[in-house]
Amino acid sequence: MSIVKQSVAKVRQVYNKLFPAPVLRDFPAKDLPWIDGKNPDIEGFVKQFPKAAHLPYDLAEKLHFWKKNGFVIFEQIISDDLIDAYLADVQELIDRHQEYDINIRIDRPEYRQHPVMKVRDVPREIIEGQYIKIMDFHNASVAGKKLMLHPAIVAFLEAIFNQKVVAMQSLTFLYGSQQETHQDFPYVVPQVPSHLAAAWIALEDVQAGSGELHYYVGSHTIPKFNWGNGIFFNGESTKNPTDFGHYLSRECERLGLEKKTLLIKKGDVLIWHAALAHGGEPIRDERLTRKSYVCHYSSALGYFRHRHDLVNEPVRYEMNGADVFADPKLTQYENIFKRGDHVS
Repeated sequence: MSIVKQSVAKVRQVYNKLFPAPVLRDFPAKDLPWIDGKNPDIEGFVKQFPKAAHLPYDLAEKLHFWKKNGFVIFEQIISDDLIDAYLADVQELIDRHQEYDINIRIDRPEYRQHPVMKVRDVPREIIEGQYIKIMDFHNASVAGKKLMLHPAIVAFLEAIFNQKVVAMQSLTFLYGSQQETHQDFPYVVPQVPSHLAAAWIALEDVQAGSGELHYYVGSHTIPKFNWGNGIFFNGESTKNPTDFGHYLSRECERLGLEKKTLLIKKGDVLIWHAALAHGGEPIRDERLTRKSYVCHYSSALGYFRHRHDLVNEPVRYEMNGADVFADPKLTQYENIFKRGDHVS
C-alpha cells in the first residue's frame, strides 16, 4: 500500500472513531432509487424514459411487477452464441488453470480458513466440483462483459435506478450454489447501499434436482435483519449468516410469501432487487450441473470507485451505455479471453 493510501486509511479510522456511523435499521429514504419510494409515478416515468419506446416489452408493466414482487424474468434475451463463447472461456480457464491468478471462492469445509484462492493453486477436480464460485471472470473475458452489460439488462436497470448503470462484480457457477436463504445487500455494498440489483443468467436449461435457485415473492419489502450492529454483515456483527437465513425463512413464512424455484431456459434472465430473499436448493441429482452467471449492479451515483481501490479513479469500459471497471489488482488479465469480440 502506498504512503498516500495508508494516510487515507488512517484518517478514515480516526474519523470513524470520532464520528461513528449510526446503526442503520433500514436504507435511508433519501438515498432510495425512485421506484423504492412510496407511490412512485411509474406511468409518468415511462413517458419520459427515452428507451421505453424501443424495448420489446411493456416497461410500465414490468416496473409495476418489480415494485410488487421484487424481480422480473426476461425470456430468451441472450443469444446462444454469446453464452457459448463465455462457456468456452470458462472451460479454457479450467483447462489451463495453473497459468492464472484469477480468484475463485471455495465453500467447502477443508477450505474454511482460506475460502478465496488463486485458481492456479487449486486442483482441477475441486475447480470443476460443487461449492465453487469463479469470481469476476468478466474482467478477463470479453464475452463475460457483453453478458453482464447486455442491452436488455442495462435498459431495465437504467429504468430502476434512473441513472447510468455500473456493473460491480460477477460470480460464475457450474453447479447449484446450495446457499442458505439470504439477501444480497448485507454482503455486496456499493458506496450508496440501496443502489443495488442483480441478474441471474441461465447458461444452460435449469433442470429439477440441480440445486435450483429459490426466492420468496415480495420479500424485498420485509423488515431488515439486525446483525447486532445494523443491517450490514461485517467483522463487528454479533449474528451470523445462519441466523440471517433462519430469520428470512421465518419472516417470509409468517407473511405467507410464496417460495418459488427457478426453472428457466438457457438465455433467460432473472433480475432481482437487492433485498429479495433467495438461495439455492440442495442438489438432489449429482449428475446435474446448473451453469449460471450472477452479476451485481449499482448506479453511477451508487458505485463510483472499484471496491479494491476506493481512492483512485477506476479504469472504465463502457458498453450499451453502462460501465464496468477494470480490476486494479489484476490488470494483466483484462480482456485476454477474446472469444466475445465478434459475438453479440
